[in-house]
Formats: sequence, structure tokens, C-alpha cells
Amino acid sequence: MTVTIFGTGSMSQAIASVLSRGGAAIQTIAHDDPRQDVAGDIVVLAVPYPALATIAAEYRAELAGKTVVDITNPLDFATFDALVVPADASAAAELQALLPDSRVLKAFNTTFAATLASGTVGGEPTTVLIAGDDAAAKETLAAAITAGGVRAVDAGALSRARELEALGFLQLTLAAGEKVGWDGGFALVG
Repeated sequence: MTVTIFGTGSMSQAIASVLSRGGAAIQTIAHDDPRQDVAGDIVVLAVPYPALATIAAEYRAELAGKTVVDITNPLDFATFDALVVPADASAAAELQALLPDSRVLKAFNTTFAATLASGTVGGEPTTVLIAGDDAAAKETLAAAITAGGVRAVDAGALSRARELEALGFLQLTLAAGEKVGWDGGFALVG
């Protein structure tokens, strides 16, 4: 399996590490790279929320038929006090509207890079929550994540991305306020 990751930050690197441990070949595309063909059947957008629309416009035809994973938390980085999508919407739903021929999933936004890299959160296994409307796409992503040594749980339909983004927002504000460390966060305990 080949996975294309847009972005080169800490989350991109952590996701690449998990997926490559599971056997995936990784293609990384940086924002300042010359335009590249997208090699992956799974495409992870490990970029800031405002970059989603630009990538969708530039790569729309190339992303048709592919699984596109949105990891963003669409928060107001100036104030760290609000999400910038309407209360009944999500960044992932907006992306699905921009990419109607792609299978958009929401994942990785409720984990920090350090917890992906370590595979644990407070002594519990790191869990990637996945929301989306395509069951096969979710199963394929979950299999790639678990092959890399991290738990994956189906969080439901793409409409659940709204709650995942709110949870990611809360976790980010707690870390920014030094209530939890960037190597901490929420764990799913069964």
C-alpha cells in the first residue's frame, strides 16, 4: 500500500512512522514542493485547516476515487477560543463537499504526534478514532493503523467528525494551557 501525506510537520512524521511500520510506502508532499502526482490510494492531509480548500481545488481530479483523510482541527489559532466552522458542520464535511468523488475520512485529529510515536497515552494504548461514510475505506485505514502498532476505532459516520473536531479542540486547548502535556491527551479505555 502507498500512502501520500501532504505536510511535513510533526503529525505528518508521526503518521508516516505508524503507517510505514505497518508496511506502507510513504510519499510526502510539502507545501513548497513542485506539484507532484499523488501516488497513494490513501491520502492524508496533515496540513492546517485553511490549506484544505487549496489542496482540494488543485488536486480534485487526482483525488477522485481515493480515500482522503482529514486530520485538521479547524480552530481559531489567533484566539485558541473557538472552532471556525459552523456549529452544525465540520472541516471533514466541508472537504467531502469539495471532493465529492473521494471517500473522505476524519482521523488522527484527537491524537498528538508524541502519542502516535509512543503508541501510548497515560499508560493506555493510543487510539485513532475514524469517522466516515465509506465502511471499506475506514476498514482499510484501520488495518493500516493497527498494522503499525496503534489502535483504531470506527467512530461512526462522517457526521461524527463534528464531535471529533470538538474533542480535538478541547485537547489542544488543554495542552496549550499546560493542563496536559503534548505527550498526553485522551485515551479510550474499554
